[in-house]
Amino acid sequence: MFITKNIEMVRRERWANPDQTWGFVPTMGALHEGHLSLVRCARAENNRVAVSIYVNPTQFAPTEDLDAYPRQLERDIELLRAEGVDLVFTPSDAEMYPPDFQTYVSVEKITRVLEGASRPTHFRGVTTIVAKLFNIVQPTHAYFGQKDAQQAVVIRQMVRDLNFNVDVVICPIVREPDGLAMSSRNQYLHGDTRTAATVLYRALTAAQAAFNRGERNADTLRALMRDIIAAEKPARLDYVSIADPLTLQELDTISGSALCSLAVFLGKTRLIDNIILEEPE
Repeated sequence: MFITKNIEMVRRERWANPDQTWGFVPTMGALHEGHLSLVRCARAENNRVAVSIYVNPTQFAPTEDLDAYPRQLERDIELLRAEGVDLVFTPSDAEMYPPDFQTYVSVEKITRVLEGASRPTHFRGVTTIVAKLFNIVQPTHAYFGQKDAQQAVVIRQMVRDLNFNVDVVICPIVREPDGLAMSSRNQYLHGDTRTAATVLYRALTAAQAAFNRGERNADTLRALMRDIIAAEKPARLDYVSIADPLTLQELDTISGSALCSLAVFLGKTRLIDNIILEEPE
């Protein structure tokens, strides 16, 4: 496994054999089974696999958890080695954002809702760093998790709009046995907050059950999820959403499919989760 902090060394390794396909998994480290599932998808579908580990400062607001975000580089590298990863890129801030850096990538309408409404600077940081990583690694395929559903929509939009020569693959959410979606931020949860964190999945599955029984009124489903969150005392709701899966605009009535998503605070920890509601075939 080749490990480097240097952009030019990544390019040299990437293009040592131009005929090989490359799967790429961008991460911020603190790896868990969700990340490793992406690595396995990349390994199954490509000749070689690259992973980046970089806690990107531009996607954090000043009030967010950049300094506290878990960093476990040695452990992460050993996990990736066990998965047969070929290339690990672990750049510094100076490598990615030199002192004269002044160019950003912004996707417009679909970044203004949901996570974008709660975290207005977030997606400019995400699209900028992903664009840079795509240009550095130049993978044939890039792998992201469905847990960050809006991010997946935004990145696909950026890839279409800017003509990146990469196939974006979205892989299923990986969950703990009690339904909690795997996240690096789950490390912040302890005791009552960890127990209460299952409320996100309980709210989503309640909406799914109501949908399966024939409920198509989006306001009814939103209210159902809000009530479940409100009943869990350590939990504080940020938003619930029933939206079009492509435009992310809120729906009045579900016809076809809908992205059902929510964001909830458990103490100081903010978690997100989602499911896709789909008409039975």
